[in-house]
Amino acid sequence: MSEELFKRLPAIDKWLNSEIGTTLIAEFSRNEVSEVMRQHLIEVRDGIDNGLDELPDFYSPQYAALIRVDILRRRLPSFCKVINATGIIIHTNLGRAPLAEEAIEAISRVARGYSNLEMDLSSGQRGSRYRHVESLLCQLTGSEAALVVNNCAAAVILSLSTLAAHREVIVSRGELVEIGGSFRIPDIIKKSECRMVEVGTTNKTRISDYASALSSDSRVLLSVHPSNYKIIGFSEKATSRELADLSHQNELIFMQDLGSGTLVDMCASDSIAEQSVKKSIADGADIVTFSGDKLLGGPQSGIILGRSTLIDAIKNNPLLRGFRIDKLSLAALVATLRLYIPPNNPAERVPVLRMINEDVRIIDRRARNLLRQLKKIPGLSGSVVSDVSYGGGGVLPMTEIPTKVLHIEFANLGAGQLARILRESDPPLVARVNKGKLIIDPRTILSEDTNDVVRAFRQIVR
Repeated sequence: MSEELFKRLPAIDKWLNSEIGTTLIAEFSRNEVSEVMRQHLIEVRDGIDNGLDELPDFYSPQYAALIRVDILRRRLPSFCKVINATGIIIHTNLGRAPLAEEAIEAISRVARGYSNLEMDLSSGQRGSRYRHVESLLCQLTGSEAALVVNNCAAAVILSLSTLAAHREVIVSRGELVEIGGSFRIPDIIKKSECRMVEVGTTNKTRISDYASALSSDSRVLLSVHPSNYKIIGFSEKATSRELADLSHQNELIFMQDLGSGTLVDMCASDSIAEQSVKKSIADGADIVTFSGDKLLGGPQSGIILGRSTLIDAIKNNPLLRGFRIDKLSLAALVATLRLYIPPNNPAERVPVLRMINEDVRIIDRRARNLLRQLKKIPGLSGSVVSDVSYGGGGVLPMTEIPTKVLHIEFANLGAGQLARILRESDPPLVARVNKGKLIIDPRTILSEDTNDVVRAFRQIVR
């Protein structure tokens, strides 16, 4: 039976030259139609191998419509807006921090035409793109100078390669972290042409461990934010003040990579604690690096703060041009930083901070309002239960933020299948699945996306 079915499959060239094939080619292109048809034939062959006992009518209008839908689906842009219902606030796979309206407007203004990106309008001469943001960063953090590049990894590499090439960088064994995308501190130090000196143990590194490792070749004491884990219990680490004092007593550089970086005190709950950028500068850090698209709530960028002599040296590094920030990200970053200047309240204006600080009682009301709308959909049932949200993206590691979530069930659909269908809605909705339950966390759903959430579930019925 299967051999007979294989013999009845149409030759691709014959099918393309048929009436249905030529009609589709006239609407699209020969390459597009051919590629989709070849894929269809592969799937049909696999189906025959797995017991398929009847072939579709390859020359029918219904089959032409199927090919047409697949071609149109392939033409859809792969990069699109997504609704984040996971409760993971800074979700790296979903683009990290959503931007404030002011940042979006700033991008639009700059993108629509030309800008004074690198022109001093007073003199008419060439200027620096970094001047648009440096004074703002210094004002907000107390730093002497500042520089912005395209991400935090670039900020670390640029700083180390400038300040400690062919010299020793001393770092705790408890901070030799790996974060997403195989970004490893030992590899970054090596790529920066520095020699890494490990001190202490995984769980305990005292200031005396750093002091014992000093040599005539030492150049930088490096402190790295743990990002995505915590060492708790029998543990100890040197403070930024201790590291700064030891560095300055020995004419070394204390560099602190804060990773997520926050310009405000994180006070959403007693369990949330994150050292602020301002404190690192006040404690005496010579160089501080952090991301712009995490707790800051801005676009992808890497921020370098510190002593003016060191920042000037980094600005002269030839690698800077390869790492420089683009005009759209710069516009969004400037607009975001302005939201931290009084009388603005960044906890209300910056989406990431608003989500972290949103009261669980408000989340509960939002959850119940959403559930009331969803229960109008035939076959859907659900409940509101207590759960936790997470910072995500290497932010607030292991910190649980109390929240309220929806547990959703849909007739004849398992949670995994339901999650997949929702990811294919327009716009895609990304939810969590845990213990056989589909979980929707309103904390990370923007208010303007609520109607699209309901629409996504209604599409399942259709």
